Amino acid sequence: MADGKDDPAVFTSTSLPSDPRLLATVTNAYLGTRVYRDILHVNGVYNGAVGDTHRADIPSPVNVRMMVPGADSLAETFTLNTRTGTFSHVLQSTDYTATHQIYAHHSLVHLMAFSITIQRSAHTTQPITVQLQTPFVPKSRDLDLNQGPDFQGAHYVYGKTLVPEVEGGPRPTVHMLWTPVPQDVTLRGEERERSWEFLTAVAESEEEVKRSYSKGLALIAVGSLHSSHAHAWTMLWRGCCIDLDGPLPLRQALYGCLYYLLSAIPPRGNLGFLFHGISPGGLSNGTQGEDYWGHIFWDQDTWMFPNILLFYPEAARAILEYRIRMLEGALHNAQEQGYKGAKFPWESAATGREVCPEEIYGAQEIHVTGDVLMAFEQYYCTTQDQKLFREDGGWELVGAVAQYWCSRMVWSEEEQCYHIKGVMPPDEYHYRVDNSVYTNAVAQRSLNFAADVARDFLIPVPEEWVDCAKKVKVPFDAEKKYHPEYDGYSPGEPVKQADVVLLGFPLMHPMSSEVRRNDLEMYEPVTERDGPAMTWSMFAVGWLELKEVQRAQSQLNKCFSNITEPFKIWVENSDGSGAVNFLTGMGGFLQAVLFGYTGFRITKTSLRFNPAFPDDINKLKVTGVSYFGNKLKFIITKEEIRIKVTESPQDPPASPLEAVLEESGQQFPLCEG
Repeated sequence: MADGKDDPAVFTSTSLPSDPRLLATVTNAYLGTRVYRDILHVNGVYNGAVGDTHRADIPSPVNVRMMVPGADSLAETFTLNTRTGTFSHVLQSTDYTATHQIYAHHSLVHLMAFSITIQRSAHTTQPITVQLQTPFVPKSRDLDLNQGPDFQGAHYVYGKTLVPEVEGGPRPTVHMLWTPVPQDVTLRGEERERSWEFLTAVAESEEEVKRSYSKGLALIAVGSLHSSHAHAWTMLWRGCCIDLDGPLPLRQALYGCLYYLLSAIPPRGNLGFLFHGISPGGLSNGTQGEDYWGHIFWDQDTWMFPNILLFYPEAARAILEYRIRMLEGALHNAQEQGYKGAKFPWESAATGREVCPEEIYGAQEIHVTGDVLMAFEQYYCTTQDQKLFREDGGWELVGAVAQYWCSRMVWSEEEQCYHIKGVMPPDEYHYRVDNSVYTNAVAQRSLNFAADVARDFLIPVPEEWVDCAKKVKVPFDAEKKYHPEYDGYSPGEPVKQADVVLLGFPLMHPMSSEVRRNDLEMYEPVTERDGPAMTWSMFAVGWLELKEVQRAQSQLNKCFSNITEPFKIWVENSDGSGAVNFLTGMGGFLQAVLFGYTGFRITKTSLRFNPAFPDDINKLKVTGVSYFGNKLKFIITKEEIRIKVTESPQDPPASPLEAVLEESGQQFPLCEG
């Protein structure tokens, strides 16, 4: 297992990819970088006015390369161990092994660290010197950096971002402390082994950066800085895992996707900082002109969120809290366009105002507002957390979104229904279309959810919500029995990415199996083959629903052309263009397994499941599924399904969990253990 050959969670290579964008990333919820990159980013710290705002580049003291000059026949390996969230570089000779480890501490989110360890293997007594190449310069094009006094042996810089997102808006200050890095380290003749540890602490206050750095030093003093980080990852994996008895590339892809997605979520317990969401390329990317500049899209709410929710509802809540804090910006966006309520931006950063550099998307790709609300709905159905809605701002957001959709609709006398005009659907090849079927269906779902929550809270439901939900047009061709993408869509027109197929999942829009099949067959051949990586996962989910397992697998297999070696970094498009470390594609892929193979569906009253998986998978194990405060473990084979309750809530709900066979109605009570 140790060499990673048989362990699907360990990715090892004797060389690095030639494209530096495809290097492994080390991030936590607050800090992130790519290995051997000269910058790092902080969650929520952006620089630049609206159309130019991007993640602020912070110079990275952890960008260090280890070398042994003049040494012959050194064996060299580079490893990403997703089980411990650690990247390592190992140089090995007959006399010694030198190991360089780098990581972003999972639970102490203000810390990044690296260590150099030299271990003597033979009975030599020669001093062994390892050189450390560090191109670090404490300068940034996004921060006005000043040097402060050293602290406990660390150098100190601090500075504000240069330009706020909106006039008079916040300009956060970044504080950074780091251990100075020497040009080399030497294992003396009498020493068998020695480690050198180097800390970087980053925070938005002097007090926090010093506290974090001191905490890191205290852990180094007792030899447990890396082990405390590895333990946090062990606990994370213990709480959530998808593994299967099947092909190694599939297992590796699952571990890779989970690692990069879990790297981005807040740790359990008190955060101590405001979480600012997850961008398509994560915290390792998002500098100016790269990976959508670190902005937050529907990618977070539609593609990543469902996986996070099923395993870690607390982290899912932090994502929703980010949207709640951005509500003021969303209210402003709607007002600016002449509508009521809240319109979430196509691209969001620090304020919730629209920050997309191209106006057409912000003006027309309005389905994002419904996508945000669908995340709230899934959370509500899975947790029954009424506090988020009653006390923490959730209800205000739900009501404001419902108000927006009502004001965005116009009544058609001719068709006797409501229309939503002039939009861009998820398929961005088309714009200024009327009645995008996905947009209208997600608007309808928003309104129905808003009405449901109002009834639960005994709040009078505005008649307008009910009327608009009931009478909004959801285009359907009764003759061909399929959903046209929008008014006037002609069958055969090319489509950029998954659009109409999203009606079946995740929207679960009511339709017969025949219509579901027709939608899949209509759009599969005309969807861009090399388009965004999440597309084929959704076709796979559709075919799995219809129990067409091989057809589903052929769709899912297309995703593998977006996974790069050796560190399983995803690219947005299979030709290598677009965002890298594309968490959106990973989120879609995980959903194909987590909601496709298992058939999990979150409904108002239950967590349904209806498994289907291909012949080369014998067993699927999903650990840590969260539902109503319980933790569940599912073991699914072709012959049986086993469900185990591994944790129950401290205050059990009035009605205990039970498994129900839909066809016979037979009930099986589920108790802990």
